[in-house]
Amino acid sequence: MMQIEEEVRQFVVDNFLFGEGEQNLANEDSFLEKGIVDSMGILTLVSFVQGKYGFEVPDQDLVPENWDSVALISAYVQSRVGVAG
Repeated sequence: MMQIEEEVRQFVVDNFLFGEGEQNLANEDSFLEKGIVDSMGILTLVSFVQGKYGFEVPDQDLVPENWDSVALISAYVQSRVGVAG
């Protein structure tokens, strides 16, 4: 799980924080509350996760409970990879 968190975190830092402010981002921080990611950004995260971890994200899984922080995305990916693998 730590590797998934690191990969997701690095993607967020590179693509939404543009390499800056990483020290101010905790894995549990809400992307929406902090203004890091908007709804279009969530689609970017979904695309990254699908490509990186090799599974399709069904529409019913496109909820903030799965996509609003590094920790939530990591837990979601872990649950899906566990199901698929």
